[in-house]
Amino acid sequence: MKNTIRVQRAIKELTQADLAARVKVSRQTINTIESNKYVPSTVLALKIARIFGIPVEELFILEEGD
Repeated sequence: MKNTIRVQRAIKELTQADLAARVKVSRQTINTIESNKYVPSTVLALKIARIFGIPVEELFILEEGD
C-alpha cells in the first residue's frame, strides 16, 4: 500500500511533528507510515485523512498484490 501523506503535508505546510500532534501519535509513527513500513489502523487513517480534508482512498492507495 502506498500513501500520499508526504505530498499532503507539503501542500498544508505541516511537519511530521505537526501532523503527529494533531492525530495524537509520535512523529516516528508518521515517519514509518510515510515510509510504507507501517500500515495505520482504520481510525488513524481516517484521522489523518480528515486533517487533509480528503477521502482516505485518496491518501492510501492499494497496489496490485495488496
